[in-house]
Amino acid sequence: MSDALLLDGIEKGYNPGRPNAVEVLRGASLSVAPGEVVALVAPSGAGKSTLLHIAGLLDTPDRGRVVLGGREMAGLSDRARTEVRRGEVGFIYQFHHLLPEFSALENVVIPQLANAVPRRAAEARARMLLERVGVGAREDHRPAALSGGEQQRVAFCRALANGPRLLLADEPTGNLDPATSDRVFAALVDLVRETGMAALIATHNLDLAARMDRIVRLEAGRVV
Repeated sequence: MSDALLLDGIEKGYNPGRPNAVEVLRGASLSVAPGEVVALVAPSGAGKSTLLHIAGLLDTPDRGRVVLGGREMAGLSDRARTEVRRGEVGFIYQFHHLLPEFSALENVVIPQLANAVPRRAAEARARMLLERVGVGAREDHRPAALSGGEQQRVAFCRALANGPRLLLADEPTGNLDPATSDRVFAALVDLVRETGMAALIATHNLDLAARMDRIVRLEAGRVV
């Protein structure tokens, strides 16, 4: 079985040839298998977000390979990259980025409609996910009426709405208090393990990292 994600020799820099040139990634390589939950740990500014953006096709490396589900991503058109990103990759960020004018249910339905899922099926899946993380009773509430932990759980559901093979999370509990962070993280990991997807989760929280299958560290632009 192919790895859900393979990053091979990823290099990325900004402002090349200028005095303010920055080399962020210097041959970073890692793989994540289906069903595996991997913690990515690094100091602020070490390139975690850049690595996640490259893995999720939001950015392109200067050198190196990105392979998703055994498929090489190099050379894909912008449209093809968007289709892969929309159908096979889920993103969660430190701040939920929910659409404020829509309810919790609608926030989970909308990505499915963009993927041509019929509305009735999209609503059924959205309700199932919201129930699974304990916010089903809040489906009609807009984000402003939800607590921070509830908002982030809705964001998890939105990321999983289209059944991605790969989940990428950038400090997904970093904006929550420790007790809420623990509950939200537990709900996330339960969902990931039930679906069998792969997950790469960047975090500063070493206690949470220790509960994942494996920890990798980003140091001097390389994964160790």
